Amino acid sequence: MIVAIDGPAGSGKSTIAALAAKRFGMRKLDTGAMYRSVALCALDEGIDLDDTDALAELAHRMEIAFPPSDGENVRITVNGKDVSNEIRTPRVDAAVSRVAAVPGVRSGMVAQQRRFAENHDVVAEGRDIGTVVFPHADVKVFLTADPAERARRRVLQRHGDHLPDAKALEAEIAETKAQIEARDAYDSNRAEAPLKAAEDAHLIDSSSQTIDEVLDAIAALVQSVQKDA
Repeated sequence: MIVAIDGPAGSGKSTIAALAAKRFGMRKLDTGAMYRSVALCALDEGIDLDDTDALAELAHRMEIAFPPSDGENVRITVNGKDVSNEIRTPRVDAAVSRVAAVPGVRSGMVAQQRRFAENHDVVAEGRDIGTVVFPHADVKVFLTADPAERARRRVLQRHGDHLPDAKALEAEIAETKAQIEARDAYDSNRAEAPLKAAEDAHLIDSSSQTIDEVLDAIAALVQSVQKDA
C-alpha cells in the first residue's frame, strides 16, 4: 500500500507521515528530506545552484538511506553520513526550492523513491507524491495550513526545547512566514512537478486541528481502502 501526503512547507507533513507510518505499520518516505540532502551537499561542495548539470550529476551519485528511527523526525544519511539535523538549517531552507526544481535532480530522486516503495508499504510525503511519484497511490492527502501557523511550527521544530527570547522568536517566525510564502509561490509555479493537489486527493487543513484529529482522518481513508480491497 502507498499513502501519499502532499502539501506546502510547514503543513505538518513530516510529523503526520511519521506517526501515520507507525500507526499503520508502514515505512515512512520523506522525499523533502531527500531534496534537502541534495541542496546540502551542493552547498557543501560549492556547486553553483544555477549549474543544473552539476546538480543533476550530484543527485545521481548520492547514496541516500533512511535508517530506523523511533522519533517523529526521519533520520537520513548521505553516503553513510547522518545529515538529519544539517538539512533543517536556514541555509538549506533558502536553497532547496531551486535545487528541487532541476529536472535532472528530480529524476534521480524519483527513481530512488520508487525503488524504495517496491518492497515496502509506505507513507510518502512531499510536494508531488500523488501527482508525479506515485500517481496510483492507494490514498492521497493534500495537507495544508495557514502560513502563519506553518511558520510557527517550523521555528519551534528548528529550536526544540531551546527557544530564543520572545522578541527574537517573533522576528524569526515573521521571517520564516515570508520565506514560506515565497516558497509556496515558487513551488506552485515551477515548470517541473509543481506543488498542487492531485485531482483525487483529500484536502485536510490542519490549521486548527490537532495531530490526532488529522491522523484519525487519514486512518479513516486507509481503512476504507483496506475494506474495499
